[in-house]
Amino acid sequence: MKLVVEVISKEIVKPSSPTPDGFRRYQLSSLDQLTLQIYNPFVFFYPDMCDTEDNKIKTSDQLKKSIARALTYFYPLAGRIMENKQFVDCNDEGIPFVEARVKCPLSDVTSNPVPCEINKLLPFKINEAGEFPLGIQFNIFECGGIGIGVCMSHVIGDALSLLTFVNMWAAISRGENKLVAPEFVSASLFPPRDLSGYKPRLPQTKEKVITKRFVFTASKIEEIRRKYADNTSLENQTRPTRIEALSAFIWTRFVTVTGAISRPDKSFTIGHMINLRTRINPPQSEYSFGNLWSFTVTYPSIDGTGESYHNLVTEMKDSIKRMDKEFVKKIQDGYNHMVHSRERTASIAKGEIIPFAFTSLCRFPIYDADFGWGKPIWAASASRDIPNFVVFMDTVDGNGIEAWVALKEDDMEKFGSDSELLSYVNNP
Repeated sequence: MKLVVEVISKEIVKPSSPTPDGFRRYQLSSLDQLTLQIYNPFVFFYPDMCDTEDNKIKTSDQLKKSIARALTYFYPLAGRIMENKQFVDCNDEGIPFVEARVKCPLSDVTSNPVPCEINKLLPFKINEAGEFPLGIQFNIFECGGIGIGVCMSHVIGDALSLLTFVNMWAAISRGENKLVAPEFVSASLFPPRDLSGYKPRLPQTKEKVITKRFVFTASKIEEIRRKYADNTSLENQTRPTRIEALSAFIWTRFVTVTGAISRPDKSFTIGHMINLRTRINPPQSEYSFGNLWSFTVTYPSIDGTGESYHNLVTEMKDSIKRMDKEFVKKIQDGYNHMVHSRERTASIAKGEIIPFAFTSLCRFPIYDADFGWGKPIWAASASRDIPNFVVFMDTVDGNGIEAWVALKEDDMEKFGSDSELLSYVNNP
């Protein structure tokens, strides 16, 4: 499915009231400074909203007016990120709002999603984040369905921060009066540092990277959890979480079908992005805005046969447990875990280490985005040029999990046709 998307207008939406002078400089935190200059993407789909020209105009105006109001609460998003990544100039210059027509019915996208085509519904190229903290693209399909594409710079906030904005915007659009303001606390929790000489970079590869979406139903996830449960002791049985089990399964299938597991000159790392809000002392609310995340690294132990996979879940659990309040305090006090991973990064660049990373957006309030016409019938991630990277998202019913897997093209050809993997997948 190739999407034909025609942009019909571009404009800038500014906050409905000016930002007070005392809030004109938004200080970035040390975790913001360490974050890659990429955009976090979401596309939210709704049916039959714009079946007439009048409804197209009405819906567009409703979205823009509510954005303008939401930006008064999220005033850094209407500013510009300074090149040195020290602060955001909260100058109220506004955000790009793009309106586009898609030359197909909405069902063509939702029935058989192609991640690289979904990127056409976004306002920016997601790997080229610049001075704009936020952009929105309002896509209208031939049937009258719509897709609202949103990109927020990862430099200013994580995925939960983006959803906090989207859900307030939606609440304003549907006429809610009780609004919960964001808490701009990240720089006080993680004070900015002098990071001269350190610049986070995307993994470089000359090969094409392909993203595919694999859907796991609740029953198949339970099968995989049983598969990776530690059965060595019935009294002290370790039951993996859904994310731990799927991480173990996807990584195991990747190293098996690509043959990486049988190469003695290679070692492996498995990364998990961790939401720090509940791990900070005192814990922070979901409305805390910024990059309040870190990552754990698991070094899987593999025996000569490549069969020691039951240990993998235990090893992942152990590495995630280490991300406790004491470790978070070290980061707050200036410990730069990113810089301390430079040696590993150099080994990855040489091809000595094969990294794999997972981030989970499950249980995030993705499907709360009701703009006044109901919750989305589907919410999508996008195609990313980051190899060996997986994004987990809830299915629309909240019971299953979508895995958006990005691999080098040759690896994806093997992975995507793996019969063991496909026996657990329920894609359209």
